[in-house]
Amino acid sequence: MNVRRHYISTAALAAVAALGLGTLTACSSDSAAAGGGGTFDVVASFYPMAFLAEQIGGEHVSVTSLTEPGQEPHDLEISARQTARLEESDAALYLKGLQPSVDEAIGQSPVAVKIDAATLTSLEGHGAEADGHEEEHAEDEHAEDEHGHEHAEEEHGHEHEHEDGKDPHVWLDPVKYAEVAEGVGKAFEKADPDHAADYRKNTAALVGRLNDLDEKFETGLADRKNSVFITTHAAFGHLAERYGLTQEAISGLDPESEPSGARVKELQETAKADGVTTVFYETLVSDKTAKTLARDTGLRTDVLDPLEGITDASRGDDYFQVMEANLKALRTALGAK
Repeated sequence: MNVRRHYISTAALAAVAALGLGTLTACSSDSAAAGGGGTFDVVASFYPMAFLAEQIGGEHVSVTSLTEPGQEPHDLEISARQTARLEESDAALYLKGLQPSVDEAIGQSPVAVKIDAATLTSLEGHGAEADGHEEEHAEDEHAEDEHGHEHAEEEHGHEHEHEDGKDPHVWLDPVKYAEVAEGVGKAFEKADPDHAADYRKNTAALVGRLNDLDEKFETGLADRKNSVFITTHAAFGHLAERYGLTQEAISGLDPESEPSGARVKELQETAKADGVTTVFYETLVSDKTAKTLARDTGLRTDVLDPLEGITDASRGDDYFQVMEANLKALRTALGAK
């Protein structure tokens, strides 16, 4: 892991090459992409993409997010005004498979540069449960675990998946997010070559911070009493896989779906068998089910933020602050020393 994190992944290189950036057209003579000396206008699908664009672009970019702060991104519907804004931009940065209406709008848009973050790293298949044993899940998606839990994805109403059934929540794994950052940086360099040196410098700085965050998670979670955590929806599969944890989700990949009675009973049994101490909920969806499960099983509750948006309720003002708050919450829940 420590070797590959400092290099652009093969997927990232292939995706950047496939963007066809050599034939860019400008939507405005004042845009940086047109060589007009203006800003490079980027429309980002939701917070993790907007954060990348801002960090990499710095003073040279103007970033607009299609998802407003506090808005649950999975069910976003694009307005006519947002469609018009998209058509006037120099680039669109999104993560295909997370927001169907965004995928459709960008697919139909004449915007010159379309950067799909899902092509810049590898996505894995995660459902209600995800852990560090990737090979086992790849061999049998419907296999039962040691407690007899079946992980068939259709059973838990998983609607918000990548088109090939993969988990799109890659930004919660600092290593995968760094790979996406590398690809976005390369795309910006080609789209706006006048500022390529700054984009390259900013990308390197961001990747360095993400590598440091990865080290904090790896070290902070290394010595722990248990590895299982329960959360509202299955956003943390990539993070769990990275650090050898097991995620048990109440509602699967769709944060709005209601768990079945069988699923709730299963989670109660899991909590008892694995010494789970905490049921995590998040800031952008209802905490009712999580708190009910915690009450019925005698567990505490805490926030584990999937970082789909920053609000006043967030435990931090940006990606890094909230991720460090997530690490603190996980360390407490898992009994890390």
